[in-house]
Amino acid sequence: MTTSHDATLQARTDALASALDLAGPRLDGATARRVAAAVEGVRQRLALGVDHTVVALAGGTGSGKSSLFNKVSRLSFADVGVKRPTTARVTACSWSAEAEALLDWIGVDRERRIAHSEDLEGDGAGALSGLVLLDLPDHDSVEPAHREVVDRVLPLVDLLVWVVDPQKYADDALHSGYLRAQVGSESSMVVLLNQVDTVPETQRQNLVEDLDRLLADDGLEGVHVQPVSARTGEGVARVREILEEACERRSVAAGRAAAELDSAAVALLAQVPSDTPWQLDAAVDRELEPVVEATGLDQVANQVGAAVRNGYGAPDLPAPDRDAIALSRARWLTRAGAALRPGWQRSLAEAVAGSDALRADVTAALRDVDLDVRGPASSRLLRRASWACLAVGAVLAVVGVLALLGVVPLDDPWGVVVTVAGVVLVVAAGVLAAARTSLRRRLASRRTAQVREDGRAAVRRVLVARLGEPTQRILGEQRQVRESALAAREETAARPLTGALRLPTGADTSASSTAGGSGQDRADAAV
Repeated sequence: MTTSHDATLQARTDALASALDLAGPRLDGATARRVAAAVEGVRQRLALGVDHTVVALAGGTGSGKSSLFNKVSRLSFADVGVKRPTTARVTACSWSAEAEALLDWIGVDRERRIAHSEDLEGDGAGALSGLVLLDLPDHDSVEPAHREVVDRVLPLVDLLVWVVDPQKYADDALHSGYLRAQVGSESSMVVLLNQVDTVPETQRQNLVEDLDRLLADDGLEGVHVQPVSARTGEGVARVREILEEACERRSVAAGRAAAELDSAAVALLAQVPSDTPWQLDAAVDRELEPVVEATGLDQVANQVGAAVRNGYGAPDLPAPDRDAIALSRARWLTRAGAALRPGWQRSLAEAVAGSDALRADVTAALRDVDLDVRGPASSRLLRRASWACLAVGAVLAVVGVLALLGVVPLDDPWGVVVTVAGVVLVVAAGVLAAARTSLRRRLASRRTAQVREDGRAAVRRVLVARLGEPTQRILGEQRQVRESALAAREETAARPLTGALRLPTGADTSASSTAGGSGQDRADAAV
C-alpha cells in the first residue's frame, strides 16, 4: 500500500526525472550522472518499500565498528558461525524476515546476512522492527576495493552512523572525503565517538565539543555526537535508543531518499538559474533596425518613391550584408544567453538559425515585398488633358494676339475673347500638370512608407520565427526544468536525529490531535 511518504517521494522523484529528461545533454556530465543516480536509486528503494530502516556503521581502521555492531545487535558472530569479513564485503543484521530483496539490492552477500528475532534477545527486539544494520568495510583501508564498497553503499542507506575514535576523529580523509559530502543529510546522520573509555572523564566533553566544531566546519549542523565504548558498553544503550527512535519515526526511513533527491535537485538548480529577464518583442525590436539596415530597405523604398514620382523602372532589393547579419545573430545569442550555463548556451546556438540561413530567409521574405512603381491611375488622363489644354490655349492665345494686332481679321470683341480663352486654357494646362505632379508625389510618399512598413514586417517575421521563437522555447524549457527541480526539493527539511529528545512517532502524531499542546511542546518538555 502506498503511504503518504511513498506518494510524496514518488512525486518528487517524478519531478526530478522530468527535469532531467527535459534538460538532457544541456547539463554537464557530472550533474546529469548525479541526478540520474538519485532518480534511479530512489525509485529502486520505493519499489522495495520504505518500511525498512537501513542503518550503516561506517568508519576507519581501528574505530571499532565491528565491536559496536556486535554490541548493538547483541550477537556474537563467532557463536553463530559468522566471522568478521576480511574482504571488501558488507555484513548485515536484519530485524525483519522480509529484508532479503532489500539486501539483494544493497549488494550484501547471502553468507554475510543474519536475521534477528526476539528469541535471540528476549527483551523486546520488536522496538527495532524493520531495522537493517550494516557493518561496512573501513573507508581508509589500503585495499581500494574496500573504499569502493563504502562509496557504493553509502548513498543507499537511511541512517548513516559514523564511528570515530579519539585518535583519528579529526582525520582529514574522513572529513574532506566523506563528511563534507553529506551536507544536506544531517537528519539522517549520527556520529559515535567510540573508545571513550580510553579518555579521562574530564576530557571527554572537550572531545565531543571539538568534534562538534569540526562537523560545523564541514557544514554539518545539528548532527548528534554520542560518546560510546564498545568495550565497556558505555553509551550502547543510548545508541539502541537512537536506532529505536529512527525505526519508530516513519519519515526517517524515507529521509535518506528525500535528502538524496534534495541534494540532486540543488545540483540541478545550479545548472538552471532563475528566470532570464528576456522578452520576445523587446529582443526582436532591438535587432530589427540593424537587420533592416543590412538589407538596404530604406534606400530601396526611396528609389521606389522616386520611380513613382518620375515614372521609371523598379529597383531591386539586394541580398543583406553577410557580416552585418552574422553580427546581429551574435548579439542576439549574447543577450539571450547571458544568464545561461554553457550547455544551455550551446543548445540556444543550435536552436536559432545560422547566419547563412537567416540571411537567406530575410532575402526570401523581402522578395515578397511589393515594389510598385506605377503612377496614379488618373496620371495619364491628366497628362493628356494638360497637353491638350496647353496646345489649344497656345493656339488661341496666338490667334487672339494676332487679331488684336490686326494681322488676323476678327470683329471686336472676338480678338479679346480668343486671347483670354487661350490664356485660360494655358493656365488650366499648368493647373492640371501641377495636380498630376502632386498626385505622383503623394503616391510616391505612400509607396515609400508602404515598402518600409512591409519590409520591416517581413524582416520582423523572420526574426521572430528564426531567432525569437527558438529562444523562447529554450528559455521556456529551462524554466520548466527549474520548476520541476524546485518541485523535487524538500519543502521542510527533516530535523536531525539528535538523540537529545524523543522524536515523534505515529502514536504521538495521532495523540497530538486530541491532547492539548503540540507534539513539539511535549518533546521539548521531555528534554
